[in-house]
Amino acid sequence: MIKLRELKEKDAPLMYEWMHDSDINKYFKRNLNDTTIDDVLNFIKESKIAPVLKEGASIHYAIVDSSTDEYIGTISLKDIDLDNKRAEYSIVTRKSFRGKGIGYEATNQILHKAFFDLDLRRVYLNVYSNNIYAIKLYEKCGFTFEGEFRNHFIINGEPVGWKWYGILKEEFKED
Repeated sequence: MIKLRELKEKDAPLMYEWMHDSDINKYFKRNLNDTTIDDVLNFIKESKIAPVLKEGASIHYAIVDSSTDEYIGTISLKDIDLDNKRAEYSIVTRKSFRGKGIGYEATNQILHKAFFDLDLRRVYLNVYSNNIYAIKLYEKCGFTFEGEFRNHFIINGEPVGWKWYGILKEEFKED
């Protein structure tokens, strides 16, 4: 069982671990290999959840084991648009926790927060078309494929598409 909580300094070493895992960061637009532990600590410091949400804010949660409080990954609502009631979603988990239903459970928790605590009407994401593992998770969680920028990036000399997914409040089904 997992829970979402505010990021803490103690999470930094394990965040740093996935940021330098080539199997994970190959699916990010930004190369994280140059990220230092100080960069991670600064991100955590800047990620403190404000009591009042402001336009354009991002909320980042640690996904943790509810019994041990061990950091598993990070899940976010980014660039929150309060006027249009939408936000971008992202998630990353440490490789050793993949395939255990944690991403699904964490996504359901953050979508609940998005739709019922923040009263958003839409959550969206984008993903490389070759990130099949992530796409399966997003579709299982109820995100709908909305389109693709074909051959949008060149990664390791190969063209890769950029897929867009979204979920509306009325489509969200909690487990």
